[in-house]
Amino acid sequence: MNRRAWIILAALFLTSCGPSPEMKAINDAAEALGGKERIRQIRTLTIEGDGIAPNLGQNSTPDNELPIWRVTGYRRTMELSNGRMRMKQVREALFPFAGAPFQRFDLGVDGDIGYNVSEIGRSVRTPESEVTNRRIDMLHHPITLLHAALDPAARIGNLRSMNDYDAIDVTTANGDVFALEIDRTTKIPLRIRSMSYNPNLGDVAIETSLSDYETVSGVKMPKRLTTKIDKYPQFDLRVKKNEVDGDTGDLAAPAQVRSMKIPAAAAVAITAEEVGKGIWWLAGPGNYRSTLFQFADHLVLFEAPINEEWTRAVIDKAKSLRPAKPLTHVIMSHHHFDHSGGLRAAVAEGLTVITYSGNVELFKELVARKHSIVQDALAKNPKPLKIEPVEDELTLKDGSMEVRLYHVKNNPREGTNLFAYVPRDRILVQADLYDSGWLLHPWGDNLAFNVGLRKLQVEKSVPVHGRIQTYSEVLKTITAKKPPANSARTNSGTVR
Repeated sequence: MNRRAWIILAALFLTSCGPSPEMKAINDAAEALGGKERIRQIRTLTIEGDGIAPNLGQNSTPDNELPIWRVTGYRRTMELSNGRMRMKQVREALFPFAGAPFQRFDLGVDGDIGYNVSEIGRSVRTPESEVTNRRIDMLHHPITLLHAALDPAARIGNLRSMNDYDAIDVTTANGDVFALEIDRTTKIPLRIRSMSYNPNLGDVAIETSLSDYETVSGVKMPKRLTTKIDKYPQFDLRVKKNEVDGDTGDLAAPAQVRSMKIPAAAAVAITAEEVGKGIWWLAGPGNYRSTLFQFADHLVLFEAPINEEWTRAVIDKAKSLRPAKPLTHVIMSHHHFDHSGGLRAAVAEGLTVITYSGNVELFKELVARKHSIVQDALAKNPKPLKIEPVEDELTLKDGSMEVRLYHVKNNPREGTNLFAYVPRDRILVQADLYDSGWLLHPWGDNLAFNVGLRKLQVEKSVPVHGRIQTYSEVLKTITAKKPPANSARTNSGTVR
């Protein structure tokens, strides 16, 4: 073999032994942040800071900005080699809120064990789905993701050019998939994206933007991490302190958690209480109810909240009460995600949706969205959305039943809400205008305002949240739990 042939073979051999373009992109990003070997050697990371966390699905109207939690005391510690993380934070409601204005969180993940710690130190184990969410959240950071990408068990592929950056897919040893976007010039990671499932939105991209890098212990780390779910902002974290290989304490799951069984999903049991002739209060788990109205030849349901499983159980219970009459309509009180979570289940059932006109475009979008990561009933058996919009009021009436629907006026947190009134029984049916268990009632006066505006003679409150009460009891509770004058909790805003 001549000298030229040997040179060609040697070049081919060296090329075949070199890293793939995909692996080279990962190596370049690692070098840009401090070096491949340095990142491999990192044991722990600590991130401290504060920020804002918008409340998804809780704006006053579908087009308004989301209400904001202010996050303080944020501290996340991570042990990279063992897949451990502990996160603590305090958040404060910057909007009218009926619960405690400050909420504390202390949660962790240790491999395949997730846990929450209460303020008194009691730990409970979380479902597997929450473990996955926390593991993925831990990897929405450039150091942790590159550390995982450098694992020989990881798979790297699909390098592609996108304007002024390159994107590459990373599948970790656990099988979690991420898209990492890297600045083509500096090789600094810009964004991390992963796919997830939301019961309301279906398939969603979780994207974290990374910026304002600083060098700490020879490693570049971002001082700002901004995350969104689909098109909605989720968390804007401004880091005050980055630390590499500092003292994180013991991040292992508490011993009492390790001995606990993974909590099983409880079956949704629905009870029915007749609160008037042909009117049933359908109570499910937690603080959610629906109301069923019997007309001469059909049934109408008020509220399909939470999720498909809950709404399916409510529909089944409604059908069992009067099997000879078809369930034809569902009244969706408003667009908040905990109250519209059963929308797609109702559409899959073939029900006509009655709702305020301001909800129509959002409901069309929710019904049309892709649900492939988890296929719900509508994804498996698509049906068209049948919707009847209400502008200001609508009366449903025949010889057996009369139900009047009214749009809520001048409420600081409820721009798209409908409530129902049954004149024969003087029953009020509402969601999020009043709950007997609320700590405070920042918008409580608005309930009486709307009742007076419509000149209703209410005697009994049959709510979605809370317990059944006389209207006089409702007014008494609102007066007793009114927030202080000029409180920030009475300003415009939204939350559930």
